[in-house]
This record gives sequence, structure tokens and C-alpha cells, in this order.
Amino acid sequence: MSNGKKFYIIAGEASGDLHASNLMQAMIQADSTLDFRYWGGDKMKDICPGMVKHIKDLAFMGFLEVIINLRTILKNISFCKKDILEYQPDALILVDYPGFNLRIAEWAKEQNIRVIYYISPQVWAWKQKRVHKIKRVVDDMYVILPFEKDFYKQFDYNVTYVGHPLLDEIAKYRFSEEVKQDFYKRYELNERPIIAVLPGSRRQEISKKLPIMLDALKVFENYQIVIAGAPSLDESFYAPYNSENVKMISNETYELLACSSVAVVTSGTATLETALFKVPEVVCYKSSKVSYSIAKRLVKVKYISLVNLIMDKEVVLELIQNDCNAKAIQDEVKKLLNDSDYRSELDKNYTKLEETLGGGGASQKVAQSLLSKM
Repeated sequence: MSNGKKFYIIAGEASGDLHASNLMQAMIQADSTLDFRYWGGDKMKDICPGMVKHIKDLAFMGFLEVIINLRTILKNISFCKKDILEYQPDALILVDYPGFNLRIAEWAKEQNIRVIYYISPQVWAWKQKRVHKIKRVVDDMYVILPFEKDFYKQFDYNVTYVGHPLLDEIAKYRFSEEVKQDFYKRYELNERPIIAVLPGSRRQEISKKLPIMLDALKVFENYQIVIAGAPSLDESFYAPYNSENVKMISNETYELLACSSVAVVTSGTATLETALFKVPEVVCYKSSKVSYSIAKRLVKVKYISLVNLIMDKEVVLELIQNDCNAKAIQDEVKKLLNDSDYRSELDKNYTKLEETLGGGGASQKVAQSLLSKM
């Protein structure tokens, strides 16, 4: 055990694992005596030991799915509180994952534990009343989307905008032709161009959307279809979807995007990652009828993809619920592949998007700021 400061981190999803791992690395670079205990994934595990629970046991999506798994979730919350008390951290760092993390934040505040939130819950989209709880229980909030600082300002809550951490992450992946050829070789891909399918990271959403996505892409015989596998799911989960023209590749989504002509993407962080790789995309969202009807009443934003939200206009087509069908996906992919004017406009918007997100260095900014306050 080190003599340095102790931090307890909770990230509940694949994107949280990525951003939390980069933050941990930046913190360790600033102070090598720090000690961590965390809920997260393989990327955090690669930085240092201290894992308590893996994200593959934590990801539940949609209202109905949360209700079905409520007993597990409540058990996790109870266990988490005990574990934090035993560890006695100097601060708790929460990364997105609001349903779980805001409950823990409220409890931690009662225990006089410092609460730091990195990557704001999307309270601007729905449940805006949560801002009052956040103001009460979160000591420091670091936000990554340009419009979030102004949003919180309306509630007289001062947050720190640090820019989007994906800019730094993607900057690491500038692939040469040689690297791309190696990617093709390693996975025994043929010479045809790739259409990437990013169906999400949770079992339920993949089962809902992946069959529709693959059905839509059957007609593109001059392309090979490659699924980006979620790190939290076993290869066996994807076995039913593999075929002669469909492959699954895990843990190399950025390499896959760098080699792709077009992508069919589930809403979420992946929409932004795809855009920053300058890959034309169509965004898909479909959940259970109950979850969707509840969400429709509560959600207060015009768009579901981060690309369109940040740009405040429709840059990429969003196919939601009933519109998320094989024919609609197929039509948009054809357009993205064959309409050069359409592609050119998309490229211009992708460039503007990158400019809007500002400079890099998000992880370093958060690390320096929070360590200076300890």
C-alpha cells in the first residue's frame, strides 16, 4: 500500500473505462504515490491493480431492463458503500454512469467523502431536476461537451469544461497504410473495402439491433462486414452472427474505423468516435417498446447522437425505433457510399465538429485540477 492519496473510482461502461483509465494514467504521471481502488474494465486494469468489479457485470440499459435487474443493482450499491467505507478514500471519482453514481454520490456526501464527477450525467437531455442533487452532493464537476458549462450556469452551478477526452485518444491512432495492411492480414480479411458495424456494448442493445443491421447490409456484396465486438462480451455471444462475409473483431474498434468506408453505429460515444475518424455513418437506436415510450416522454433533446447534439443540427442521419429498419439503413449506406456531394458536406461538418470540441489534454487538465485541490 502506498503512502499517497487514495482514490475510489466508479466507471460502469466501456466509454467510462476508457476515460477513467486515461485519467488514472495522467494522475499517476503527476504523482506516482497515488493508490486506486475501482469499478471498471480492462483498460483501467492495464493502468494499475485495484479492481473491485468489472463493467461486464454492471451494464444494464433501458427502463425495463433496469427494473428486471433491480435486485442485482441494489446489491451492488450496498456492496459498493461498504467497500468505500473499508477503503477510506481521500476522494471518490465518479465517471458518467448516473443511475448508480448519483446514488453513491449522495451517500458519500453524508459520509463527508469528497465527491468528484468526471463526465457529467446527461441531465440536459432528461431529468433536469437532477441538477439540484448534483449541486448539493458533487464537490467538483468536470464536463466534456462545450454546451454543458452554459447549461449548468443556468442553475448557478460552476463546472469546469476540459474539452473532450476522445480527441487525445484518437490522436494516438493515426494509421499508416502499412498498419492497415497488417490489420487486414491479422484478421484474414479479404481485399474488399469494409463496412463497420458498431452495435453497442450491452447484450440487450446488441441483440435488438445487430440482426437488423446485418440484414440491411446483405446486399453490399462488394464489401466485407466487420462487427466491432464489445470488450465485456465473449466471442461466443457473436458466434450466431458470423458468416462468410461477416466477421467479428474485438478490442480494435479504432483500427477497424481507420480501415472502414462506412459505419452503421448504435447511438452513444461510438457516434462521436466514428465522426472523429472521419468515417461516414448512420446512427441507429432501438429499445423495447416500454423503454422507448417512457424515454420519449422524458427526453428533452432534439437528437440522440453526440455528433448532432454538439453541432446542434442533423449532421448524421438518426434512425430511431420503427425507423431503425433494414430498408432505411440500407438506403442511407447506399447514399453514403455513392453520393459524393452528400459525402463532401458530411466531411465539412466533421471538420467543424472537431474544431467545436476545442483542444486536447482533457485527462491532464482534470488530473492537475483535482490533485491541486487535495
